[in-house]
Amino acid sequence: ERRREFELNLEKAGLELETEHKKAHSRGRKFFVASLFVFNTLIVRLIVLDRDPPVVKSDIAAHFILKPFKLPEEVKNPLPDYFTAPFSKEKQELFLINNEDTFFLPSTRNRIVFYILSRCQYATEEGKRKFGIKRLLNNGTYTAAYPLHDCQYWKKAADTNCENERYTLYIEWAKFSRFYKEQPLDLIRKYYGEKIGIYFAWLGFYTKMLFFAAVVGLVCFLYGYFTEDDATWSEEICDSRIGGKIIMCPLCDQRCSYWKLNTTCESSKKSHLFDNVATLFFAIFMGIWVTLFLEFWKRRQARLEYDWDLVDFEEEQQQLQLRPEYEVKCSYRKKNPITQEEEPYMPVSSKFARSCLSGATVIFWIALIVASIIAVIVYRLSVYAAFASIIKDTQGLKSVGSLFTPQMATSVTASCLNFVVIMILNFMYERVAIWITDMEIPKTHLEYENRLTMKMFLFQFVNYYSSCFYVAFFKGKFVGHPSKYTYMFGRWRNEECDPGGCLIELTTQLLIIMGGKQIWGNIQEALVPWMMNWWGSRKARHHPASLYSRWEQDNDLQYFGQLGLFYEYLEMVIQFGFITLFVASFPLAPLLALANNILEIRVDAWKFTTQFRRPVAAKAHSIGIWQEILNGVAILSVVTNAFIVAFTSDMIPRLVYYYAYSSTSEPSMAGYINNSLSIFELSKFSTRSKPDENPDWFSESLYTTCRYRDYRYPPGHEREYSHTMQFWHILAAKMAFIIIMEHVVFVVKFFVAWMIPDIPADVKARIKRERYLTQRILHDYELSKLKEKLYRQAECPQTAREVQATTEKIQISQNSIY
Repeated sequence: ERRREFELNLEKAGLELETEHKKAHSRGRKFFVASLFVFNTLIVRLIVLDRDPPVVKSDIAAHFILKPFKLPEEVKNPLPDYFTAPFSKEKQELFLINNEDTFFLPSTRNRIVFYILSRCQYATEEGKRKFGIKRLLNNGTYTAAYPLHDCQYWKKAADTNCENERYTLYIEWAKFSRFYKEQPLDLIRKYYGEKIGIYFAWLGFYTKMLFFAAVVGLVCFLYGYFTEDDATWSEEICDSRIGGKIIMCPLCDQRCSYWKLNTTCESSKKSHLFDNVATLFFAIFMGIWVTLFLEFWKRRQARLEYDWDLVDFEEEQQQLQLRPEYEVKCSYRKKNPITQEEEPYMPVSSKFARSCLSGATVIFWIALIVASIIAVIVYRLSVYAAFASIIKDTQGLKSVGSLFTPQMATSVTASCLNFVVIMILNFMYERVAIWITDMEIPKTHLEYENRLTMKMFLFQFVNYYSSCFYVAFFKGKFVGHPSKYTYMFGRWRNEECDPGGCLIELTTQLLIIMGGKQIWGNIQEALVPWMMNWWGSRKARHHPASLYSRWEQDNDLQYFGQLGLFYEYLEMVIQFGFITLFVASFPLAPLLALANNILEIRVDAWKFTTQFRRPVAAKAHSIGIWQEILNGVAILSVVTNAFIVAFTSDMIPRLVYYYAYSSTSEPSMAGYINNSLSIFELSKFSTRSKPDENPDWFSESLYTTCRYRDYRYPPGHEREYSHTMQFWHILAAKMAFIIIMEHVVFVVKFFVAWMIPDIPADVKARIKRERYLTQRILHDYELSKLKEKLYRQAECPQTAREVQATTEKIQISQNSIY
């Protein structure tokens, strides 16, 4: 009954319907109903959906692109470029409607038909109207609703009347062998709509900009690699006469024993790959790069707005259309002061209650993430003692490789565990975020997407980056000293960093989480849809076309979903955070992101063209709220990288030693390691901290002191174990460095942003020219109509004089515009 009423109302709304009964389908009986557009119906919807039809062909030339990267002209520019104007049914003959079948882009037809489907009524119960295809899908009246793909993707259609955009996109865009070619953005926009077109334009531009960051990052990494043997501090650690004679204090209570400094030789050498002078340069470079990326994207976006006739499009106007869910669930009504029409609304008390519940839920889940991070930290503290007891002496350490230190083993296993926890929490919170956003009942689609975006990004930010913030800014900073260690919850002793610093552990953490996320994301995006489609169509895919029609094949594909594009943006923005917030610790991060994104573009293209039903087209002139999120991450990245260089890296302590505390007549790094380690008397170890067992080479009669990483006065000094002046000098240098670096980078960022206009000058000129020509055409059209009316009414002098006066006024107005 619901179907009958709904389909009857669709026909009244101007759609034509066709029904097919799949009698021979091997998996049961199914009915397919096709909603076909009618030209006059779509014309009526033009004003509602804000689409400007073409008036005259454009006379502006296209951009130049190098031939190896260029696509065939028919693929790159599938439609001629036109100047457009706001549609008016009274002036319909003015617009270039040469062919009613091709006047509307496929994405526009798609969008208008779905607009009708989503607002068509199917029942009235208890005085309430029930409408919309979404509710009919939720209550099982229909099983699916989707636009049809154009033909097959692997071959051209035999019917010459069938468009082949899907096949063209598959051949020229989705194949990985075309990774070096430009994307057919105009064809993507024509087939999928502006919103998906903007996403791929942004992803492609982001990937191009990553190339420059990747090259600079690779150069910085190679600098560290080729200067690895020039690091004096690493040589001192590895030297058996220096590092081999320095006895270090135990790194955990009881189960850890004394150890020699040269056991960390390899890890200290490897840390130089990332902890060198180039680190500072790269951190500053990335602060400027991110500004250039965002500013140049605004310019690229302005070009797309013009090319795709979105200059006068306000997303808010489109999104002011109420969500059907809002109209259904809001029983109260009031008059809109603008439209003077009755419309549904939600009382303030209900909004407040829902917002409080939503906020409490978000806080609870963020607290859950923090609890999981604390649990991983406790794991690090407890498992470290286990690794330290396994690797007790230098010989045992060398037997498994000198890179396998207790610190490294703990860091790697904790990072893997943290990645698993992140994936589990992501899976759970995605559903919670959608539930609480639905519960808030946002008024418009734009409001719904913005609220969900902020919730998901806030959660993902805390989930993905918390462990990196811990390693970068907390690990090794609150350890205490041997006579007074700091304990977490009074039980677990806080972690210490290697004598070479914690930067290499931050690099390991970043590599595992970022790399693991990208590998898992590509598997999830490509393999899972393919397997589900293969399984779902296993019984019918070998049937002839008469038994397995194109609409049935599309029905067996995966549903992209209203939030499908949201997850694509979220994945890339999280990656953007990794390569900007912590890039000072891992210069190769942009290179990994570049390789991933080259693959990501083609995987997404393949997925759209082959594995998913055709999404409902949507119009958008920008990436929306993601732009503000990217700006916020860019500003925060300057702060985080300054703190990483100052507090996580050992660069500042080395510079202070080189210029102020070097023991030689000329500034030198010789003696830095001995200077950076404090002394502790073994007899003052408490029972809780003293090792249960000593290594074979250790003799209490020979060794009476051990060393630890800090700047404190030695035993016997009047200020025993308190911080030395060198500690305060280093701290002052770190704070001064942070302030100087932040101000320098921010000044350069804002200067660059001020220097680069958001809209290119040639685009501004094109916009003005288009407005000038369209205004001129419209004025000429009005004048011709008035003249015709004048000639027709020449027999009535009074009317003729009035028409003549009006014509003169329009001519004067037209001349002033010219």
